[in-house]
Amino acid sequence: MELLHSNIIGEGEKNLLILHGFLGMGDNWKTHAKNLAVKGYRVHLIDQRNHGRSFWSVDFSYQLMVEDLKTYMDHHKITSAVLLGHSMGGKTAMNFALKYSQFVDQLIIVDISPRYYAPHHQNILKGLASLDFEFINSRKGAEEQLSHYIIDFGTRQFLLKNLHWVEDGKLGLRINIEVLKNSGEAIGQAINSDKVFEKPSLFMIGANSDYVDKSTDHQTIISYFPKAEMVEIKGAGHWIHAEQPKLFFDHLISWIG
Repeated sequence: MELLHSNIIGEGEKNLLILHGFLGMGDNWKTHAKNLAVKGYRVHLIDQRNHGRSFWSVDFSYQLMVEDLKTYMDHHKITSAVLLGHSMGGKTAMNFALKYSQFVDQLIIVDISPRYYAPHHQNILKGLASLDFEFINSRKGAEEQLSHYIIDFGTRQFLLKNLHWVEDGKLGLRINIEVLKNSGEAIGQAINSDKVFEKPSLFMIGANSDYVDKSTDHQTIISYFPKAEMVEIKGAGHWIHAEQPKLFFDHLISWIG
């Protein structure tokens, strides 16, 4: 099995693994990683398959991403870690903790629950798939094309972080859009396990986000993660760590100790 790409920050003895969300990459978390490194952690910013600098594959599922992570931990001889995942990365982290609980000391899930999510990134995926780099040769040109599909400026800027120079004068995307544009059902898949993760878990929820409902999702979370604590971050939507970075970090570091 191929090895996931990562950026490792810090020299601490305690490993902390971060899994990004859909269409993101590990480097989205670099500022938090540097702050965690100061606190004594060795932070692994991991790119999941078909994202960032990791390998591309036509096969894409949480089951496969769990095994990707296990291979990564085996390669780096990690037998114990704090595992943090946002959105899609949170689903990977939950699945991993349930299957390989012996390798996870603490679990942090950012704005996602174990339930099923219907596909809802269609316009974003159509916009990314419409980028024709035979004709688009600048970031400005790519943003202009995306603006026909995605109104929100911040969302466009987030997505444009996936642009890179494939060669001189030739742009491309780091994400495997040909696979990901058809991945809605795979991304939304509910957790389906007969196992329970009995160790400490923290679920961080954006007060302005509709991804997690503390009343309706609470029981589902507790059924898999009975020691889960839920913290609502005011003034934050789905991207809690980017929208309220200080509040997010303060809660995180006080909880993991």
